Amino acid sequence: MRIDVITLFPDFVEGCARVGVVGRACERGLIEIATWTPRDFASDNYRSADDRCYGGGPGVVMMIDPLARALASARAASGSSEGKAIYLSPQGRRLDQAKVEALARRDHLILLCGRYEGVDERFIEHAVEEEISVGDYVLSGGELAAAIIIDAVGRLQEGVLHDAQSALQDSFANGLLDCPHYTRPERHAWGVVPAVLTSGDHAAIARWRLKQSLGRTWLRRPDLLAQLELDDRQRALLDEFRREHEAKTTRDRDSGSGE
Repeated sequence: MRIDVITLFPDFVEGCARVGVVGRACERGLIEIATWTPRDFASDNYRSADDRCYGGGPGVVMMIDPLARALASARAASGSSEGKAIYLSPQGRRLDQAKVEALARRDHLILLCGRYEGVDERFIEHAVEEEISVGDYVLSGGELAAAIIIDAVGRLQEGVLHDAQSALQDSFANGLLDCPHYTRPERHAWGVVPAVLTSGDHAAIARWRLKQSLGRTWLRRPDLLAQLELDDRQRALLDEFRREHEAKTTRDRDSGSGE
């Protein structure tokens, strides 16, 4: 997969792309990441990539021509005109795992990082295929959002993760939050690892993990649960989790009231 990033701060994006699983994937040639700065395509001696807003108001706006030249160069360097141009904007569709998986199936992405008051609307209308937001908040620029997409999409590429099953067990992979995880020591002052996880009974472990995943989603993200059609087994496990949770809540309340 190739990802081109149009940004005023290429060092930031390149730094993010050098670490973790994505960095190792780049070293192994599984992902290719290139950056393009609009200032390199400016037409004046000041390397101007932005100018004042028409209509007045604070801040400046990124200009059409430097962006268009950067986009054309990114397409030419990739040898393909099929790269999907995505503008990272708080006004775009909110990123979720389903969207990440759809993007990960593409061979080429071009991410546009806005700055200041944003990008000239005419460039968005004529050159951008999609706008994506990483959340309902405003960042100083699109570079952090680009780094998020690079990481989320990159880790799904074949061969990037040491164990492909890891991605299948992540939160949101099946519409649910992930289950709790534990490591050594088995016993600690802060608690004990659930006995089922040390039993060696793989069927029982899988059942416990699914029940915890369902229960966590019910407790923390009921909106996700409402979007799913649970089968009979999942509904039974969720009901079991609810009963256990309510019983524990009652015990904790009674214990607290007796002190």
